[in-house]
Amino acid sequence: MRPTLRFLDDGLISRIVDQARELLQTLGVAIHNPEAVAVLADHGADVDPSGERVRLSGAIVDRALETAPSSFALYDVLGNRTHDFTGNEVHFTPGSSAISILDGETGEIRKPTTADYVRYAKLMKGLDHLASQSTAFVPADVPESISDSYRLFLSLLFCEKPVITGAFTVEGFDVLRDLQLIVRGSAEELTRKPLAVLSCCPTSPLAWSQVTSQNVVDCARHSIPVEFIAMPLSGLVAPVTVVGTLIQHTAETLSGVVLSQLANPGAPMLWGGAPAIFDIRYETTPLGALETMMIDCGYAEVGKFLGLPTQAYASQSDAKQLDAQAGLETGMGATLAALAGINNIAGPGMLDFVACQSLEKLVVDNEICGMTFRLLEGIRPREDFPALPLFQELLRDKHLIIADHTRRHLRDEIRFPGPTIDRANRSRWMDEGGVPLRKRAALEVDRLVAEAEPSALAESVKGELVRRMEAEGRRVGVDHLPSRDL
Repeated sequence: MRPTLRFLDDGLISRIVDQARELLQTLGVAIHNPEAVAVLADHGADVDPSGERVRLSGAIVDRALETAPSSFALYDVLGNRTHDFTGNEVHFTPGSSAISILDGETGEIRKPTTADYVRYAKLMKGLDHLASQSTAFVPADVPESISDSYRLFLSLLFCEKPVITGAFTVEGFDVLRDLQLIVRGSAEELTRKPLAVLSCCPTSPLAWSQVTSQNVVDCARHSIPVEFIAMPLSGLVAPVTVVGTLIQHTAETLSGVVLSQLANPGAPMLWGGAPAIFDIRYETTPLGALETMMIDCGYAEVGKFLGLPTQAYASQSDAKQLDAQAGLETGMGATLAALAGINNIAGPGMLDFVACQSLEKLVVDNEICGMTFRLLEGIRPREDFPALPLFQELLRDKHLIIADHTRRHLRDEIRFPGPTIDRANRSRWMDEGGVPLRKRAALEVDRLVAEAEPSALAESVKGELVRRMEAEGRRVGVDHLPSRDL
């Protein structure tokens, strides 16, 4: 049987949802975007005289939940299905939008470049337990105004996996859409085989900015999947209790569901988030805190209760280096999220409160994700009954190393990690150079990047991607993008 984890019973979930619905009906949500407000008003939402605060009745919420799809799939750039956001299916993706990278050679945190991003995209081709790319960090060698579309451009050009991404501006959405259309060939084909998921983040408490609400509307109208990333911070801009934070998260995410579904009923979405507790001692928001992980699992249970596929930032660390804290927090988060059946688990590679991405940590985290998949397979009998013949063989031969039973079931029962994980005895480890974890991970990054094959995307399509991105660069005064040199 598949092992599972739950923190909430259905009765408590019902009370959380009821309270969230009351917040939306009584207090409403502030939406700083006239077009988004008009979408809601056209469907009967109550808009106060300011034109920004919108109250959502229970009937409007119910209508949105009725049309919201219970699952959808993702496909890679070649059109192969890679994700099934159904039930308790689990997929991992790197954390997204870091502003720094941990330099694998120096151990210093620095600004990333295009060369770093290309190296990342090539690395992702070899990490089997990460089903999708994310636009993991923001290259600092292009203008900020095009950095959102530039990240997606590099991902589509150098790696075949689907992408978790997002637009930083309203204008940036058009380029993100165009890049996906180039790969798919038509709007109909992009709708049939989604290539990317865009993150859309409400502002706590109970608000949507002009950019993010417009992204929700635009994605819905073009049937591009979104993941709602509500970020209530317990004890700062959300109640300090887990239940109170879950009520707020539910209200904020429901408001996004309503906006999306009223803009286009049936638009695909993930019930997601990146909430955190607030550590008053340091004035930080640790995503590696146990309570943060409990909130993640709790809101995913709410999403499942509502019949929606789920997402969470739940497998990263607040550590600054690839150290024991990084492994502790990432491993615990990945395990809890997988046991909770969260469909899209984000975070591998991330350090420093999701501000820093590490390629070496990505390699280690890929192994953590592989361990969780073995955990999800659970314990099952494999020709273990009757037991007597096998034990007779053991007593006769004194071992079962080459037994037929061992050869049939070894790979199913025991997962053998890659060279980043040390399982040698000490003498062998010393004979092989006594290489520490960080160095082993760096060597594996180098190997996987060197072995990465060019994307099988048609050269004509690659050329169209380049032309569209270079046109966007010229629009902001950049005649020569760094990617051309690579």
